[in-house]
Amino acid sequence: MPQKLATRRLGSTGPTVSALGLGCMGMSYAYGPVDDTESSQLLRSAVEDGVTFFDTADLYGFGHNEQLVGRALAPVRDQVTIATKFGITRKPGTDFSGPSPADGRPEYVRACADASLARLGVDHTDLYYQHRADPNVPIEETVGAMAELLAAGKVRYLGLSEAAPDTIRRAHAVHSITALQTEWSLFARDIEDAVLPTCRELGIGLVPYSPLARGMLGGTVSNLDDLAENDFRRTLPWWRPENLETNQRLLEVVHGVARAHGVSSGQVALAWVLAKGQDVVPIPGTKRQRYLTENLAALAVELTDAELTELDALRPAGFRVAHDGETSRQTPRP
Repeated sequence: MPQKLATRRLGSTGPTVSALGLGCMGMSYAYGPVDDTESSQLLRSAVEDGVTFFDTADLYGFGHNEQLVGRALAPVRDQVTIATKFGITRKPGTDFSGPSPADGRPEYVRACADASLARLGVDHTDLYYQHRADPNVPIEETVGAMAELLAAGKVRYLGLSEAAPDTIRRAHAVHSITALQTEWSLFARDIEDAVLPTCRELGIGLVPYSPLARGMLGGTVSNLDDLAENDFRRTLPWWRPENLETNQRLLEVVHGVARAHGVSSGQVALAWVLAKGQDVVPIPGTKRQRYLTENLAALAVELTDAELTELDALRPAGFRVAHDGETSRQTPRP
């Protein structure tokens, strides 16, 4: 019998899911070697631990991750919420340091949805995101096609990923957007200025990915030597010499809060994101059971107002989030 975790609702009209989801990208893509057997076991274990919200995309392993997630979760399909994404057209072997080409044409939306359903082995996707906005296709056309999928019963809820405020508003005017997935952590804060208020005004839930700053906040990565040669995090600026010293000083603040609670720095980082509101459902990714267990334990960490204020003041060096397919980004991401 699966354990019970705290739950949260995605947006004002979306599904109720575990307050912490599981990002599955690293099981197939971008973060070094993969192990299907270990990942399948982890997915099933996550369900037993009470996780009901799983995130994948057609980009992750170029279909491999959807197949992996679909097979592992097939026996519990009626107990879980599966989110997937379409829209990034990067090809195998493409350098991570470049931009993320996007396709939002209605015909492409329809084709991607059918392909994802087949790989997942399901008759519908619970939450279907546009992975990146296509600058060459009006968002109204893309979301219109997504709404047709909903009307056809192929998806249940619609989402956007890394969209700018104006794009979010225009999309929401076509059809209700349930969730926005974007990077948000102690080290990725710029959504707080305009994106977050827009989502809250419209009743759109927040799904932060990389809430552990891609391992830096979790303590799994302290420098480039900790990463495999094919790990895309080698392209990120956080570990460059001109930024590393500043960011290590900020990490000491996180470590101090962690010591006060007798928990890990990663748990503090997750507790900080979770404290940002009941409309926030982070999806930290992992390939290891011990990190999944540690992440879920963060749900029990309660930070004081003073600690939250201290953590809010942190500002890292060498980071910004790019929205709507910007090409001049400091931090390329899959």
